[in-house]
Amino acid sequence: MNSIINMGTQEQPEIEILENLDEVIENVKIWSLVLFNDDVNTFDHVIDTLVDVCDHTPEQAEQCAWIIHLKGKCGVKNGEYDDLASKRNEICRRGISAEVMMK
Repeated sequence: MNSIINMGTQEQPEIEILENLDEVIENVKIWSLVLFNDDVNTFDHVIDTLVDVCDHTPEQAEQCAWIIHLKGKCGVKNGEYDDLASKRNEICRRGISAEVMMK
């Protein structure tokens, strides 16, 4: 048998890649735009706002409105903080309570 095994130079790229991936995952922050229920705004106003501000379909916006109504709040959009913060400001300008929260 003439096989040569060099134990000292074995590479482990898979381990290095996984360690780098773990570092990246730890540094990623996932933000959610959350709307809260109130006794002031109508379903139609909330739905129209979600369509206008968050680019929801009318069906998606209606589902979120029902969740907000029944559960008290709903995460309506995920993304980068700055993008969600501007959407939150517009939603609040329209009289609806919203916050950007870390998911």
